[in-house]
Amino acid sequence: MGVHREIDRTPPAFVTAVEQLTRAELRPEVLADVMPAPQRIAPHAHALSGDVVVDDEDLGTGRFILLHDPAGNDAWNGEFRCVTFAKADVEAEMAADPALHAVGWSWLTDALDAHGADFTAASGSVTVVRTEGFGEMADDDADAQIEVRASWTPTSELGAHARAWSDLLCALAGLPPLAPGVIPLQRRRGGRR
Repeated sequence: MGVHREIDRTPPAFVTAVEQLTRAELRPEVLADVMPAPQRIAPHAHALSGDVVVDDEDLGTGRFILLHDPAGNDAWNGEFRCVTFAKADVEAEMAADPALHAVGWSWLTDALDAHGADFTAASGSVTVVRTEGFGEMADDDADAQIEVRASWTPTSELGAHARAWSDLLCALAGLPPLAPGVIPLQRRRGGRR
């Protein structure tokens, strides 16, 4: 009787991509952790969750999912696909601005461009929701949220895409971009301290 060993059939390209995501230096305000990845969308997947936290206050949240199909996917125009969901509260006056949808999308594409995260086949949506109370809730402050859902096919190193995602989260949360040349401090992953 021999020892039964399970053979790891994870494609080397996916292993390398996950390593690149793991090494990515995210914005210091983003606390990221690995989360369970969806199992039915692609043969291989890796997922991160992230929260924008400043002075112990949650300002935004999101997910970054890397999908991989070694056989390729015609809809993706490639073997990999990045999928993101990001949302944050915004001021009610800002939510009333009809340009906010286009601005929200530009925060994603500008972040990808700034990090040299090359991509093709981008698609997505930007949703802005504004809530106002009436009746007994009339005195409650109006609140609003912006939400970006997007996917794209990466054509460059995956760490750049993760860094762009962290910039998107921070932009949605209302944080200014880091000054050129500023290197973010690496936070320990695995939850909050």
